[in-house]
Amino acid sequence: MAGDAPLAEERKARASAWFQDLRDRICAAFEAIEDEAAALPAYGEGAPGRFERKSWDRPDSDGETRGGGGIMSLMRGRVFEKVGVNISTVHGTFSEEFRAQIPGAAATGRFWASGISLVAHMRSPLVPAVHMNTRHLVTEQAWFGGGADLTPMFLDSAETAEDAATFHAALKAACDAHGADYYARFKEWCDRYFFLPHRNEPRGVGGIFYDRHDTGDWEADFAFTKAVGQAFLDIYPLIVRRRLGLPWTDAQRHHQLVRRGRYVEFNLLHDRGTLFGLKTGGNIEAILMSLPPEVKWP
Repeated sequence: MAGDAPLAEERKARASAWFQDLRDRICAAFEAIEDEAAALPAYGEGAPGRFERKSWDRPDSDGETRGGGGIMSLMRGRVFEKVGVNISTVHGTFSEEFRAQIPGAAATGRFWASGISLVAHMRSPLVPAVHMNTRHLVTEQAWFGGGADLTPMFLDSAETAEDAATFHAALKAACDAHGADYYARFKEWCDRYFFLPHRNEPRGVGGIFYDRHDTGDWEADFAFTKAVGQAFLDIYPLIVRRRLGLPWTDAQRHHQLVRRGRYVEFNLLHDRGTLFGLKTGGNIEAILMSLPPEVKWP
């Protein structure tokens, strides 16, 4: 593994603890929004949504349950039609086929990975869907990755322009505090990554995306990854509350369900996290948590 063994273990523990703490605070923020919706006619009656947690274990290559695992936190609420906030910390050996694609894994194939992954599909077509993940991966090398992106249902509206500007401003501030060129680089990377080439269209209005981020200063890279997670927590609930009380039509709901089909296409065809989870024996239910609860194709 990368670096001095005791130091590497201490860093792993700090990273995984951060992802758990961020999970807890995001879940609390989203449940608070569910409570607030009780006073809004658009969301009707019924109890507010609450996260249900389900743990899972990852068998290592020998079939024994000793490869780590994770916790899937899933809520089906009145505002958040389906939102998953998953954390995992796994370790083991990459397959011969996959290890050549991962820096530092070619010799032994051994790896350790921890992270948080979130996707929210909203009941209102006027509230944008969102994705966020941050992670730390260790082989013979160590690095961070992650990002966040926003997926409004109506890309050309004034409301979308406002939400996109708010979202990007928060991510830019997080980037600017850690690297003068981070925002421009990681925004462009996000625009390239979250794009559906078979349709020649973007998935949403972007955000930032970074991977294999290792400047040589672990503390600085960890601080940046924490800043990305905190920026998401600070800004997305604000955007949700901004659109929360707006009424919508059946036609707008139909449009939302068709747009969700694009989300499915991207996640099954192009998403790196989906591929990594499947290639490393992750929990299928947790890996496919990102798929929307209801979707249509025209």
